[in-house]
Amino acid sequence: MKISELEKDLKARAKAAFSLDDAAAAPFALAAPPPHIKADASIAWPIAGAKLLKKPPLKIAEELKAALAGAVDAEVVPPGFVNVKFSPAFLFAALKDLEKPGCFHRPEYAGEKINLEFVSANPTGPMHLASGRGATLGDSLARIWKELGAEVATEFYVNNVGRQVEKLGLSLKARLEGKEPPEDGYHGDYLKDMAAALPKEAAGWTDAQFSGYAVTEMLKLHKADMAAFGVHFDRWFMESELHDAGGPKAALETLKARGMAYEKEGAVWFGAASELDSDDKDRVLVKADGRNTYFLNDIAYHLNKFSRGFRRLIDIWGADHHGYVPRMEAAVKALGSEKGTFKVIIHQQVSLLRGKEVVKMSKRAGDFISLKELIEDVGTDACRFFFASRGPNTHLNFDVELAKKQSNENPVYYVQYVHARICSIFDNAPAKGVDPAASFDEAKAAINPEERALMLKLLWMEKTLADCARDNSPHHLTTYLTELAALFHSFYDQHKVLDPENREVTAYRLFLLKAVKSMIARGLGMLGVSAPERM
Repeated sequence: MKISELEKDLKARAKAAFSLDDAAAAPFALAAPPPHIKADASIAWPIAGAKLLKKPPLKIAEELKAALAGAVDAEVVPPGFVNVKFSPAFLFAALKDLEKPGCFHRPEYAGEKINLEFVSANPTGPMHLASGRGATLGDSLARIWKELGAEVATEFYVNNVGRQVEKLGLSLKARLEGKEPPEDGYHGDYLKDMAAALPKEAAGWTDAQFSGYAVTEMLKLHKADMAAFGVHFDRWFMESELHDAGGPKAALETLKARGMAYEKEGAVWFGAASELDSDDKDRVLVKADGRNTYFLNDIAYHLNKFSRGFRRLIDIWGADHHGYVPRMEAAVKALGSEKGTFKVIIHQQVSLLRGKEVVKMSKRAGDFISLKELIEDVGTDACRFFFASRGPNTHLNFDVELAKKQSNENPVYYVQYVHARICSIFDNAPAKGVDPAASFDEAKAAINPEERALMLKLLWMEKTLADCARDNSPHHLTTYLTELAALFHSFYDQHKVLDPENREVTAYRLFLLKAVKSMIARGLGMLGVSAPERM
C-alpha cells in the first residue's frame, strides 16, 4: 500500500466519523513531520477542521484517533495534531510496491493529456542560459507528470516567420559581404562562422534565401544543443506550418464568431478583454496594413493545440515575457477553453558566477554565455541539477566553480556518489561471501532509527512528485534527493552492511539499499541527470 492509498483510507474513515462532504475533507492529508517530531506521518486536519466542526482541535484530534484505530498507531499532540506510526509490515510492503511499474500513478492524472511547450528560442542565435533553465524545467516536469500517470507531449515552437528572421538573413548577408550587420541585426561571431560555410552560389541569393538558410542552420544548432542536454521534443512545430494551414485566419474567424474581435481604424482588435478578468485592454490582431501581429499568430498556435486533442496547455516562458501572460490567458479563454486548461510558467534569469565574479559575456555568442559553452565547461549533469534546484520564480546564481567540484560540496556529486557507493557494495558482496539476492525474514528484522529514516524517505517520494506537479517545479525533487543522500551517509557511517556472520541482517540491509539505489536513479532520471555506477 502506498502513502496515498493509506491517506485515502484514513480520509474515508474521517469522513464517516465526522459526516464530512468532499470539500470539508479536502484538507485531510498525511504529511512528513519535521525531523524533531518522533512520528512517521502527521495529520493537521483537526486544526483546520475546528472552525467547521465548532470544536476545539484537541477534541477533534481525540475523536479522529478513535476513528483511525485499527488502521494505524496514532497519538494526539497539542494543539491538535494526530501523529502516526507505521507498522514494520506496512513499511516492507510499501517498499516492495515501489518496485512495481506505475507505482507513482495518481488518479487525478489518469486520462490527462498535456501539451507542454518550452524553450521555443528564436532561431536567431545560440541558446543561452535562460534557454537551459527553461529546458531543464520543461523536460523535468514532463518526466514527472509521466511518472504520475499523465500523457505528455513536449513541443518546441519555432518562430521562422517575421521581422526577426528577416533581420537574421540580412545580418548573414552582410557577413558574407564582409560588412557589419545592420544596427538592429545580429552581431555575434557565430554568423561569421555561418557565412564562411556558405556555398559559392550564395552571392546571388535573395534576402529570403539568406533568412531560410540561416534559420535552417540555427535550428540544427538548437537541436544539437538540446540533444547534448538530454532533452527530447516530441515535435518541433514550425510557425510556417501554421500559416500554410491557414491557422491565423481560422483563429480570427473563431474570435469573431464569439464576439471577441472587432474592427477600428482599419485594424482588427481583440476585444472584451476586461470581461475575461485577465488582460486590461484591447489588443491589435491585424494591423491596418493587413499584417498579422504576433499576438494573432500565437492565438492560432494555441487553437491548433486544442484541435489536436490536448486538454491542458502549459507554456514555459522566460521572465521577459511576463507582461504577455494576461493577454494570452484572455485570448485562450476567448477561444472557449475551460478555466485552468491553459497555464504559463515563468522562469527567472540565470546569473553565472566564477567564485564571486559575475561572468557577463562570451566572445563567440556576443553579449551572453551560450548554453553549449556552459555544458562544455561543467557537464550536462551539473547544469541540469543546478538549474532544477530552485523554483522558477527564483533568480538563480549558478556557481561554475562549485558545479565542477568532485566533492560532497557539489550537490549533484553528493547525490550521484550514493548511487555509485551502493553499486560498489553490491559488486563487492560475492567477494565477501554474501549473496546480494538472498531473502530474509521480515518479521525478525529489527529496524534501527537510521534504517527507519531511509524507509520513510523512500515512501515520501510519491508526495514529493505530487508537490513538483502542484508547484510546477522540480526543485522539490533535488531537495528530496539531497536529503535522501544525507540519510544514506548517516546510515552507512554507523552500520555495517556486508557481514557474512549475520546473513539475515545483511540481506535485510541489502534489500533496503537496493531500494535507495533505485530511488536515487529514478529521481536523477526525472531530472535528466545520470546515475553513475562508479565515480
